[in-house]
Formats: sequence, C-alpha cells, structure tokens
Amino acid sequence: MKEFFRSFFASLLAIVVSGVVFVFLIVAMVAAVAKSVTEKENKTVTGDVLVIDITKKIHEQGETNPFAAFSESAAYRAGLYDIIKALAEAKFDDGIKGVYLKLGPSPNGWATLQELREALVDFRKSGKFVYSYGENITQGAYYVATASDSIFVNPAGSIELKGMATTLAFFKGTLDKLEIEPEIFYAGRFKSATEPFRADKMSEPNRIQVKAFQDGMWQEFLKAAAEYMHMSADSVNQLAQNGTIQFPADAAKVGMVAGTRYRDEIEQLVGRKTGKGTGAALETVSINDYADQVRSSAAGTQERIAVLCAEGDIVDGEQTDSWQIASVTLSEEIKKLRKSDKVKAVVLRVNSPGGSALASEVILRELMLLQQKKPLVVSMGNYAASGGYYISSHADSIFALPNTITGSIGVFGMMFNIDKLMKNKLGVTFDEVKNAPYADFPTNTRPLTPAEAALMQRSIDTIYGQFKQHVVNGRKLEAAIVDSIAQGRVWTGVDAVKNGLADRLGGLEDAIVSAATLAKVKSYKVVTYPEPVDKLSNLMKRLDEGSQSKAAIKAALAEEAAPMVEWYNKLKALKDMNGRAMMAMPFVLTVN
Repeated sequence: MKEFFRSFFASLLAIVVSGVVFVFLIVAMVAAVAKSVTEKENKTVTGDVLVIDITKKIHEQGETNPFAAFSESAAYRAGLYDIIKALAEAKFDDGIKGVYLKLGPSPNGWATLQELREALVDFRKSGKFVYSYGENITQGAYYVATASDSIFVNPAGSIELKGMATTLAFFKGTLDKLEIEPEIFYAGRFKSATEPFRADKMSEPNRIQVKAFQDGMWQEFLKAAAEYMHMSADSVNQLAQNGTIQFPADAAKVGMVAGTRYRDEIEQLVGRKTGKGTGAALETVSINDYADQVRSSAAGTQERIAVLCAEGDIVDGEQTDSWQIASVTLSEEIKKLRKSDKVKAVVLRVNSPGGSALASEVILRELMLLQQKKPLVVSMGNYAASGGYYISSHADSIFALPNTITGSIGVFGMMFNIDKLMKNKLGVTFDEVKNAPYADFPTNTRPLTPAEAALMQRSIDTIYGQFKQHVVNGRKLEAAIVDSIAQGRVWTGVDAVKNGLADRLGGLEDAIVSAATLAKVKSYKVVTYPEPVDKLSNLMKRLDEGSQSKAAIKAALAEEAAPMVEWYNKLKALKDMNGRAMMAMPFVLTVN
C-alpha cells in the first residue's frame, strides 16, 4: 500500500508540474505575441537599403512567427506576393535608396526566381540601385542577380556557368532486390510519374520532354545573363560549353561579375550609394520587415481582388501540413470567396505538381461554382502540372511564367505486391476467406487477377478521359488538339501559351490586373487567402496529431534535414496512393 501511495503521489506531482510548465509556456507565448503586436503597432521599420536573401525559401504565402520574441527570427516571413508588392511600394518610398541582394544556393524554383527577378527589374526603373554579392553563386542565384546594376563575388568564392542537368532516381532495382512487384497503370505515353518503379532509365518520350523544358529554361537563363554581360546569348552559351568559368577571376574577366570583393567592401560601396559618404554605417531593413509593414498599412476601397494561394501536393480531406492543397480546407476558402460581396474577382495562384485525382475534382467543382459569380484567373508558379493543371483548366484566363512547368495531362495508379517479400525474406504468408470476387480488392498481399487489372486500367482511362474533357471545355479546344498535347507531357510556360494550355506569359501582378479588368473594377485592394501560415497553429496541429516528442522530432527534421524529409514524404505518399487514381508528378524534377 505504501508503494501504491508513493507511486500515486509521484504521478500526481508529475502531472501538476507538467501542468504548471504548460501553463507557463502558454502565458509566455501569449505575452510574446502581445509584445510582438504592441511593437508592431508602435514601431516603423527603419533603414534605407532593402536586403533580400535568396538562400531562404520563398513560399507563395507569408508566415507569421509568434516565437520571434524569443529569438532573432523574423516575426513575419514574406511570401512571394508580399515581396513583389513591397518592391513595388519601395519604388516610390523616398526612405528606400536601393536593394542589397544576398546570393547563395537557393531552394527556390526557377519560376519563383524569375518572378523575383522581374520585380527587381521593375524596381530599378525608379532609378534606384540593386547590388548583389555572394560567396557561392549558383546559376539560380546568378539568374536573379542579373537584374542588378552590379554583381560581386568573394575572391576565394565560387560562381557557376555550366549549363543545366536534370537527374532522376529509379527504384526498379531496389524493388527487384526486395522482391516487391509494382503493378502499374497509366494513361498518356509521356506520363513518366511511374517510370522510377517500372524502368531503370528514362524512356525516350520522357527524355524528349525533359530536354525540351530544360532547354527552355536554359534559354531564359542565357537571355538574362547576356543582358547583364552585354554580349550575345550564343557567346554566353559558348562560355558554358567550354567550361570557361572555373574561378571568380574568370567571371570578372568576361564581365559575368563587376569584380571580386569582400563583404565589408560591398557594404561600404552600398553605403556610399545611399549618399552618406565613406565610413557611414550601412542601415538596412530586411524584406520580411518591410513587407510586413506594407501589408499591415495597406489601404484600399471596399472592392477587393482575392489572391488564393494553392501550394503543395493535392490531397484528400483537411490540411495537415503548412504547404499542402487539401480538398476540404481549400474548398472552404473558395466558398468564402464565392459568398463575399466585397471580393469582385479571384486569382488562383497555383504552385503544385498535382496529387489525388478525387481531391482535384472536388476543388475544381468549387472553383467552377465560384466562377459562376465572379471572374477567376489563374497565375502559375513553379509547377501547375497534372492535378495542378486540372484545377486551373476552367479559369477565364491563365497566366504562366516562361519557367513554369505545366501540363502533364495524364493519370496513373500503382499498387505494390509484397507477397514474395514477406514470404521469402520474412517467412510470412497470407490466406483469406471471402464471399465475393472483389471483396479484398485492392490488396498488396497477392498479385492482381486479370479482371482486377482490367478494372484498374478502365478506372485510369475513364479519369484520363474526364481530365481531357475538362481541358476541352475549359480551354475551348478541339478534342483532337487536347489529345495531342495531353498524353502526360509537361510543357514550359512558353510552350503552354503556344499550344493553348495557357493564355499569356506573365506573373502574379499581371494576373491581378487581368482579374480586375474582367471584374470591371478600377480601384481595389488585393487580399490574400488563406490567412498567412502561423507557426503556433502548426505546432498545435502537430501536437494534436500525436505525442509532443513525435511533433518535436518532425519539426526538427523538417528544419535540419529537409531534402531527406522530402524524399521520405514522397515515399510515404506511395503507400497512401495504393490503388487510387493519381494526377501527379510524385518525384518533382530538379533542374540544376
């Protein structure tokens, strides 16, 4: 009995202490948020040079951070539209003299980099300066920096001009070793999403399409580099073909950079450009803080143009991750916009390689209902492919960036038979009793029967036909034309405009102007939906999904091992798509 009471009171004490600690954390969080809000209300950002660090991930939406009071982190991480809007505001802000661009390896897609570059080009039209500096300047970083007055690199650093390569991983050999038999069904001869599991190298159709969009991106890069270097695109290409640029001095010699300098020298140079003279301290303001101030002080009429951000994989149900397009969650946002009398038009910003066919259909239905009441314009980001194109197909107008990857009009389904793996590797066998032929379908414990395989292929073909019909109706194209440009093939934004999958080349601001024109409104305020992603809410979601330790591990991995986590999430998604029709590019292509 003594041991019982000892254990009981020890457990009780632990519960009380945990409760006190939890309450303390909540109070601290509330205090931090209150402090952050108060400071935000009373404080105007100062500094005359905007700093943009392209080594940081730029999402479509902004992200609030109530924990910023405990660290040096920004209270608000600007989204892509925030940055574009901030640069447009800074053009006419007498307090901002120029932009200082920090270069380095960038995690951002080529279309995001293109949109940022165009915003910087527009900013320079004001007569204000843009200077760029980096110690390790990759091709993506250099592409953005070509919008600058001058680019500088550390004398002992590195800079790339080497051409582009696209590398895909193939898992057929792994599956063979494990004795896992993939059962794959697809529609569209270019639909390469399943190739990593049924082949050990690219098919010829896939090689053709990869080369096509890679060449398109390379031409955009050459055009930008040639403009900065004051030479022809062919001459720049020859430098890459010859491997001329090996060291910073090589880049300086051919005019790829204005010179080799150290960081402190560049900061002094930027300081002098502000008119404060040599030795004056450089007063900077981060693009995050400036964008947050612009966002908070934005004024406008009651009439609004809404930018609805759809970023990430398309999934069924409610959203469980920050950067995810969940059918239930996004549909609720679309309904709000449809019912709002203040919102006169909607711009759907799509940055997605696709996902669930069912979720894509649910979202498209809600968008079509919205379209009955107000104009709908699509702005495509890095990807608007497969399911990402599906939800875009009925828009009144579609804008794509030259570096956008879109199309991929095709469908696939996969199942993995693990019968041999379990039996030969682990000694596990399966048996069953069923009262109808399809009672255990779909299953991964035995091969599919011919009848089941035929059922799967019919399902894929049916949904593929539905996909093409949406494109026929939405884009007002002939069925034969859609069939010829479908087949699962991906296209660049330039090609999409040529073949009718998109209407015009342009960025998010172009789409907003188009939406306002269609809605016949001249004075309006741009609002983004959903609300900016909140880190505290995300933490609470994670805690709700499982244990605190599990949530902490997931959060830490997401921060510190992002590439590994991305691969893990893609492989985990394969399990979730077992036997279901998918409109996706499960392994997103990375062009280096």
